[in-house]
Amino acid sequence: MKHNFRMIGACALIITSTSASANEFNPDISLVLDGVYKTNDTALQNAEKGFSLGHTELTVEAPVDDLFHGRLTAVLEDHEGETELTMEEAFLETTALPYGAQIKAGRFLSTIGYLNGRHTHEDNFSERPAVYRALLGSHYFDDGVQFNVLMPTDFYWKVSAEAFDGKQLAGQSHDKSVGVYTLSTKIGGDLNIENSWQVGASYLHNRLTDLETDGEHEDHDHGGHEGHSHDVEYQGKHLYILDAVWKWAPNGNSKEEQLTLSGEYLLAKQPNQYASSDDFQQGWYVSSSYRFQPEWTVSARIGQVDLSEPHGDHFHRQQLDEANLALTWSRSHFSLIRLMYTHQNSDDFEEEGDAVSLQYQLILGAHGAHEF
Repeated sequence: MKHNFRMIGACALIITSTSASANEFNPDISLVLDGVYKTNDTALQNAEKGFSLGHTELTVEAPVDDLFHGRLTAVLEDHEGETELTMEEAFLETTALPYGAQIKAGRFLSTIGYLNGRHTHEDNFSERPAVYRALLGSHYFDDGVQFNVLMPTDFYWKVSAEAFDGKQLAGQSHDKSVGVYTLSTKIGGDLNIENSWQVGASYLHNRLTDLETDGEHEDHDHGGHEGHSHDVEYQGKHLYILDAVWKWAPNGNSKEEQLTLSGEYLLAKQPNQYASSDDFQQGWYVSSSYRFQPEWTVSARIGQVDLSEPHGDHFHRQQLDEANLALTWSRSHFSLIRLMYTHQNSDDFEEEGDAVSLQYQLILGAHGAHEF
């Protein structure tokens, strides 16, 4: 069954087939070079003060035959003065199942939320929102299996279910066969040639939250968490996410001018076995990006996180307000330079404050269209 959903923007709303240019003898190879300079440390940060290697990715992918497609993504990042190599993706996915179905197996980004399933180089900011950095480690990936169904409707409607090992959330090995389950759906379409939209809802069930509290926290300092881009610092047995996106482009020509509005709300309940109804993690962000010329985009984002930091059998409440303003110059789809200002306000994090960052990104090799 053929699904053809149009989208205003630089890509299609959904891609149901792999690139015809790649084959098993000539795979698509892409390298995303990412670097950043940051004037100060900030709370729940990904990038540290000074010069650092950003989220540098090396991706190799190709169709294996008429039934399967494979992808591998390795990531280089700086963390506490050392360069770390992470295998972020290594999966196979089907390409010819009937009724709009698809199966993915291996290691991959979870489809929950709006931003999580996207690679960070697709963002309009140098760092993910604070709520993503706290609850999802910037972006949650894990080892498991995913089942997607593209519903046979006139509008875009996708339903996804996932089962993961869960060690990326737990931060350690465990004896459960499946540690995390997710269920999500996304619905979208075009209002007219200039306007398109998408809304989504997701649920994540984390069976491993009790593993995080085997020992008590002796350090009760309420300072900032430096964190790593994949550390999930704040847990929840039940995570709920709502997301919405709207895009506008005059005459549907997003290359010349485009306005994007997006936002998400995340709520994580039951951080561990000691939690009461007053102990939870929640946060939100709202962002706007306006491409006012083909090479220039200005973006603004505000957000907040309310957190429960576990200390043995009790919790300390933490709150952080964050605002970002970014100006991006992109010579082409393959290069950009971004200047971003971050303002944070909190009484609970030592490293909250203001920072300016300068980022560059260069993409070498094949690079497919971004998702909606």
